[in-house]
Amino acid sequence: MHDLVIRGGTVVDGTGKPAFAADVAIDGSRITAVGTNLGRGREELDAKGLVVAPGFVDIHTHYDGQATWDPEMAPSAWHGVTTVVMGNCGVGFAPAHPDRHQWLIGLMEGVEDIPGTALAEGMTWDWESFPEYLDALEKLPRTVDVGTHVPHGAVRAYVMGERGARNEPPTETDIARMAAIVEEGLRAGALGFSTSRTILHKSVDGELVPGTTATPEELLGIGRAMGRVGHGVFEMASDLRREWNEFEWMGRLSRETGLPVTFAALESPAKELPLAEQLAAMEAENAKGARIVAQIALRATGILMNWRGTVHPFLFKPAWAEIAPLPWEGKLARLRDPAFRARMIAEESVFPETDVAGLLMIVAGGWFLQYRMGEGFDYEPPRSESLAALAAAQGRSGAEVAYDLLMEEEGNGFIYLPLLNYADGNLDFLEPVIRRADTVNSLSDGGAHCGTICDAASPTFLLQHWVRDRKSGRIPLELAIRRQCHDTARLYGLDDRGVIAPGMLADLNVIDLDRLKLGRPWLAFDLPAGGKRLLQKAEGYVATLKSGVVTFRDGAPTGARPGRVIRGPQRGPMALAAE
Repeated sequence: MHDLVIRGGTVVDGTGKPAFAADVAIDGSRITAVGTNLGRGREELDAKGLVVAPGFVDIHTHYDGQATWDPEMAPSAWHGVTTVVMGNCGVGFAPAHPDRHQWLIGLMEGVEDIPGTALAEGMTWDWESFPEYLDALEKLPRTVDVGTHVPHGAVRAYVMGERGARNEPPTETDIARMAAIVEEGLRAGALGFSTSRTILHKSVDGELVPGTTATPEELLGIGRAMGRVGHGVFEMASDLRREWNEFEWMGRLSRETGLPVTFAALESPAKELPLAEQLAAMEAENAKGARIVAQIALRATGILMNWRGTVHPFLFKPAWAEIAPLPWEGKLARLRDPAFRARMIAEESVFPETDVAGLLMIVAGGWFLQYRMGEGFDYEPPRSESLAALAAAQGRSGAEVAYDLLMEEEGNGFIYLPLLNYADGNLDFLEPVIRRADTVNSLSDGGAHCGTICDAASPTFLLQHWVRDRKSGRIPLELAIRRQCHDTARLYGLDDRGVIAPGMLADLNVIDLDRLKLGRPWLAFDLPAGGKRLLQKAEGYVATLKSGVVTFRDGAPTGARPGRVIRGPQRGPMALAAE
């Protein structure tokens, strides 16, 4: 008798091959049989009319702090994710000198919009080195598996102090010490190394992330340490400035070490290279023997604007500055006052001095790029539904429309601003990109940008929008599952998951695809110290299993905590059988 049998479902096994009807038997933490007429299980799940798929593997998250105190790992765990990889974009919390704790918190708060007060209260800092950080993570049972990169910003500050924090050039000795720390981290179980090379990533004090202007010599020196270990992914977010020749050194690093290099590929005004040129440069290096992989977002990077969020169109108005220090009840009372409304709408925005002034102007008045976000919102809205179009139809200004939308739901209304990946007003350009073998689903930023985005729901969006609801240019279910399971797992050497087959980890989702639906986002204040974060749930996940244990039933947590810390690449059943 098996421990558990998922009976009568439509299996989409993660390999990309056509779906098929089968039962899935589980014993302990592993799948032991896939087929028909399997023996009984001590527990059985009826999956008739449902899709049975592997658990989703999300390789771009920022749960580095949250993972030390939160066993549930929401909101990613609410969307069928059973494995997360964090420590992306060069930011994280190890290694950490004791006198650098607050500085590292400020770095994460500035780059990833995670409340610093929550991090300060939530983390215990019972580590200094990166191996000690992994040990600390292992103390907390959790619903999902977690793996992590060694972050460049923390390493640079640990080795170089203020010189590293200020992005000063390192000496050869500095590079050797950084490389040694990265090597130590990978040998202890890190899945890779990450760095940031974009002006959009700054600390809460406005300083660039350490490593932003690193030379190829520094990056190659660290990459060679990874090569000595023999595993790991080199992950990077970059503005891809032409004079940096990023693809040249990425290709050289990958060819020299034999390891994959992956970068965030977006249509973004911060990137000098258009997406098509990014992909072409990657292709050229790969044709010469490199393995560079583009991380792609499945939808626009959309800012959710709300009175209580991080940004909204009136953030730079003098009238808002007057009420900003008030508690929410006080703000809401003023916002309801017709005289205050009229004054704030009429005022000109006063922008701070910044190198992203153009982005702030879009936030404050780009009505042609902003959309009302209600129940059942379509994340690929047409320009005919923009605030500019609504304002024109109503004979009002965009500011009037925006103000009134934010006042919906007792002042909890949302406006959607698709800032990146939406230059054409649709996602048509992504359809062929999703199908490419040299790209991988990513950039959910789970756990980050707490007051601006909630893209941790990306796996649900993939199935709901790209597979089922999109008017044209949909992708097959089998491809979507492969992209979010097999392909993400294999990039990071996690050969024990992402496919439904005997010997694989029993990380599974049982999904009612017809009923799958993203819920309306909301702003919660449930982080330590009352920190805020945007959350979003979904309907249609009948069950999620991690290592053979049901962690969610119909979207509700069971309280089970089978997740663990991943240490290094994981061998699949064929490798285990060969031993």
